[in-house]
Amino acid sequence: MQSRQRTISSNPMCDVIGTLAQQALIAEVTLTPKPGLVDARNTGAHTDLTVDMMVRSAICLGPYFSQMAAAAEQQPVSVWLREKIGALGRDAEVAMMDETGGVNTHRGAIWALGLLSTAARVSSSKPRTAEQLCALAGEIASLEDRHVPTTFSKGKRASNHYQVNGAKQQAQLGFPAITDHALPTLRLSRLLGHSETEARLNALLALTAHLTDTCVLSRAGLAGQNLLQSRSRAILSAGGVSTREGYAMLEQLDHEMIALNASPGGAADLLAATLFVDWVEHSELSK
Repeated sequence: MQSRQRTISSNPMCDVIGTLAQQALIAEVTLTPKPGLVDARNTGAHTDLTVDMMVRSAICLGPYFSQMAAAAEQQPVSVWLREKIGALGRDAEVAMMDETGGVNTHRGAIWALGLLSTAARVSSSKPRTAEQLCALAGEIASLEDRHVPTTFSKGKRASNHYQVNGAKQQAQLGFPAITDHALPTLRLSRLLGHSETEARLNALLALTAHLTDTCVLSRAGLAGQNLLQSRSRAILSAGGVSTREGYAMLEQLDHEMIALNASPGGAADLLAATLFVDWVEHSELSK
């Protein structure tokens, strides 16, 4: 389907933020191999998604992340800002659905990256570290948006049913899955001389090892969630994907997740968010 007309912001720095968010989504989907997720090798547990569709979705969302960043320029953290970016996020969802023919490719990523894009330009702070960026995004997420539709996604239903935190709570807490697990693993893998692909895969496994992923719960229940966490921890304990054993275990986990029809979409969204905050930290935006 044809995309709706979109505009970029008039602020070059905000356009950089939109591009970084866009590229983070593309980096996530093309990272291969991933357990149960769409990648360059297969479509994981999905029958309605392809790499091409995910890339097109990411490209169409870039301008919305730029607009969220632009909305934060010279603004403090406030309900007004929360509701402004909430409206932009809902516009982004409509554009995503237009682009994909009604397939939800990135709803969770719009939430996470929208908050982080906003946090990167809010006037109360120009964060210099990824951790500061996540904390500020948490402050924004903790404010109520009076205009949020009262609908229940599969993730929300799973969160309520299993009494676990979902994407909303993860953001409000300042993205601890990113700051406590994904970022440290990404940084350590790089320090150990692993390839960038290996470092990113290890960061994803750090997320799947610790995150209670409502996408997995909604598809495979607690058994699927427990299997994913235990297998992910075993791979990391084996030295991660840079080892022959760890890589073979990851390939086997992909087969297991596909057999369970389970896909850790929440972890995928947070991996993209991890790459985004890492890039912002090392860009001119934090100087």
